[in-house]
Amino acid sequence: MRANLTRFLDTPFEDDSSQTRKIGHYKWGVYAFFDYDGEPIYVGQTNEMLRTRIRRHLTNQRTDAVAMSVLDPFEVLEIEVWPLPQFQETNRADVAARQHLDALERVITQRAVEQSEFKAILNEKDPPLGPLVVEAPRSLRARIVSNRVYELRSHPDFRIARRSLIISRLAQVISERKVQGGLRRVLLTQAMRLQWLASRRYDALGGAASVEQETDEDV
Repeated sequence: MRANLTRFLDTPFEDDSSQTRKIGHYKWGVYAFFDYDGEPIYVGQTNEMLRTRIRRHLTNQRTDAVAMSVLDPFEVLEIEVWPLPQFQETNRADVAARQHLDALERVITQRAVEQSEFKAILNEKDPPLGPLVVEAPRSLRARIVSNRVYELRSHPDFRIARRSLIISRLAQVISERKVQGGLRRVLLTQAMRLQWLASRRYDALGGAASVEQETDEDV
């Protein structure tokens, strides 16, 4: 995954200003993660560089979303990014740029929620409120896992087990500290996603009357 992630972040991208640079080198932008069903699961923003922020999420525990089991990197199949080239040389403290970034995050979050089977994503916090309305710029979306990793992680039983583990970790976090309602919303959303996945697996195997045959892969 690290190699594919690097390849994605190094992809040349021609933005709305007709400039071309590696997609990960844009300083300001919004990103979204999608799972193995094409479900949008998480939306974020950055003004420190897309490469830096996305790699933090997916390759270590240095973000609250991953450390608190809100986001599971094992569930991320695809990434889509919306860079803001007009702010490439803009200081991070610039108010107008930050307002534009917040507005773009609101647009992408609303789109993700509308596209979701559950009308919800796994963000603990909603995007910052504001009156500014913007249109989404040109984006880039790609898969970041190899065919072999996809073969292993896309199996429904693996996904059910992994999602159950993440829910357990998240519930433990909630039980040990005072939390905002957003974290409990994430737990509810994950529970709905687990139920949906388990139900599809159950129906696909024929329901209660099914008898599963052991294969060499199961031993």
